[in-house]
Amino acid sequence: MELRGKVALVTGGGRRVGRALALALGGRGASVAVHYNESDKGAREVAERIAKEKGRAETFAADLMQDGAPADLIKRVIGTFGQLDVLVNSAAIMMRTPFGEIAATEWEKIFALNLRAPFFLAQAAAPHLRRAKGAIVNIADLAAFETWPAYIPHGLTKSSVVHMTKALARVLAPDVRVNAVAPGTVLLPETLGAKDVAHLKETTPLKRDGRPEDVASAMLFLLDADYVTGETIIVDGGRHVRR
Repeated sequence: MELRGKVALVTGGGRRVGRALALALGGRGASVAVHYNESDKGAREVAERIAKEKGRAETFAADLMQDGAPADLIKRVIGTFGQLDVLVNSAAIMMRTPFGEIAATEWEKIFALNLRAPFFLAQAAAPHLRRAKGAIVNIADLAAFETWPAYIPHGLTKSSVVHMTKALARVLAPDVRVNAVAPGTVLLPETLGAKDVAHLKETTPLKRDGRPEDVASAMLFLLDADYVTGETIIVDGGRHVRR
């Protein structure tokens, strides 16, 4: 996909991996709608950085866990840019929820942002993406393919994102391609101890953590790969092939 002249919406674009995705799209010439909820400062910094490179970016606040917020966000992006060519569903929450201690409110919050929001964003964006012959890239997680005992609801949402990617690829074909990226040890939680960080590096075949730019590279590949749809690329340094 030639991104120059296109419009891309990146949810959660003000921080962590979402920030790298938004900057990568801006670097390729796309106009970027940078969504944020609480990371307003980060979103503004991303937009300003894209503008410094003579690109265009606008920030959009939305709590995607609220009913109607995904559709409203798409409406506002269209109102500002007049089109939408790429949707990148990156906004997510990762909460430690050990089995036996999971509260219904935690469950609902995780599912609302990680799964319900990207589905309804895709549904609201679909007519615009069809006209543009556009693309969707969902950000899944290695937890979609492994069992993490302390993160069961998170893993359930991310495995559902992989299934949703396949289903939407079929529903929206041939007009819209839908793919996903599943990062592994990229931007580890700040609460993780040094011993755990060292263990993760040692048990990763490539012997290092991933970078947000690794995820961005996979996203750009999927946008360029015009004959690929319904696929999930795992970006984890080889952790999923250990067994």
